[in-house]
Amino acid sequence: FGRYKLSSVVNTLLGNEKPVPFDFLIGGIFLRSSLDDYLNQHAISSETTLKIEYVKAAIPPIHLASFEHDDWVSSVDVLSSKSPAQQWSNQGGQMLGRERILSASYDGLLRVWNMSSQITATSPSAGHGGHLSSIKAAKFVSPSQIATSGTDRTVRLWKYQEASDNSPAVLSPHIELHGHKASVDSIAVHQPSSRLLSASADHTVCLWSTKKSDAPAVPDSSLTASNSRGAKRRKVGPAISTSQRGCLSSLKSHTAPVSSVIFAPNDHTVAYSASWDHGLRTWDLPSSTSIDTRSTSHALLSLAAIPYLNLVAAGASARHITLIDPRASATSIVAMTLRGHTNAVVSLTTDPNNTYGLASGSHDGTCRVWDVRSTKTDTGGREGQSMYSIGRESIGGESRTSGDGVKVFGVVWDSDLGIVSAGEDKRVQINRGKENADEMRNPMHMHGVSPASFAPQIVFDGHVRKLGGQIEYLLVR
Repeated sequence: FGRYKLSSVVNTLLGNEKPVPFDFLIGGIFLRSSLDDYLNQHAISSETTLKIEYVKAAIPPIHLASFEHDDWVSSVDVLSSKSPAQQWSNQGGQMLGRERILSASYDGLLRVWNMSSQITATSPSAGHGGHLSSIKAAKFVSPSQIATSGTDRTVRLWKYQEASDNSPAVLSPHIELHGHKASVDSIAVHQPSSRLLSASADHTVCLWSTKKSDAPAVPDSSLTASNSRGAKRRKVGPAISTSQRGCLSSLKSHTAPVSSVIFAPNDHTVAYSASWDHGLRTWDLPSSTSIDTRSTSHALLSLAAIPYLNLVAAGASARHITLIDPRASATSIVAMTLRGHTNAVVSLTTDPNNTYGLASGSHDGTCRVWDVRSTKTDTGGREGQSMYSIGRESIGGESRTSGDGVKVFGVVWDSDLGIVSAGEDKRVQINRGKENADEMRNPMHMHGVSPASFAPQIVFDGHVRKLGGQIEYLLVR
């Protein structure tokens, strides 16, 4: 009595005309064997009552489109009806067909795409207010503002405007933020508080304001070499000038490059940072203080919060994802390890439709889809296993252990568009499965009994229903 038969039972009970594939959980863990095998493996009596949950099964993501670039693509973000930037702006309503994809490239340019694979706007070059070298991170702050950071040691804010008459959109430089002394490889934004975080190879995290009026002047000593003349406003063209501002605070505690930073999902005054020093640090932003450190065994390269479980997922150089409980009350640092990648895990994003789900991007050239309830047990204990692996369409979805030529650098999971990833193959790739937004999670109870000699039957809400085929269990809701 495996998943297929259980799905048939539930579809019959629900009266679904079109069968829906379901997954089943016992004790919060996916059932990956028959019920008989599960009972035997766990030494459970057939008279024991089991509480089983059924959820709509995740559908393997399929390739929808790829957008080609001239150079490696380092980062992606999405503006859609359910994306954070759109939700923060209080500009509700459907954006079906009007979604935008933001991509940052090693050629130093920022691009905004529509869903017809057309570029709606491109950032100006270095001589006209753009980054002086490769862009490493990019995010929508709001539908009209974008934040980026790069190897030129700056964080930049941009104005993005689309005209109503179908004329080209405009992406113009707004503010340059100076304070880091090395490449700025990760940023996080929180538009409601007008705050932005950045993580740098100079071992620091910086906190910034996205409002020019709230941002302090930049000290002359913080200006990059190209802007060391001391001017607080850099002229970039006959009609364009870019204001320069400094950081609100610089957070210093890491002893190696800081690879990723995020705001705590339920408190924008708290941040988490991951570093090559193997540590996950928790920061109190008002006091600029490191209030907790969780040490691991490997360099940490990426972060994503899983708020429902009070966990932070950290991608490691050692090819796995570590689920860390950052709370001071936690008795164990590592809650679980997710294994499956064959190279460093450099990007993480949570599933917007599943409180247990996330996706990862790796230098092995794949994105993997995870549900932390999907586990296996081996000699090292229980560990997570991925649901699906997404290869790069540029090589036909093939797998490369090293990921040479197809390394994934960034990934974001959007409720409307699906999984959007960026990589060394100079492409933004979009993959999407059947929507799971209306995922069904209903409990039922199962009593194990011996095969009955009478006609198979299911008791549901007190009513007996006859079913065809052999059935060995009496289901009671």
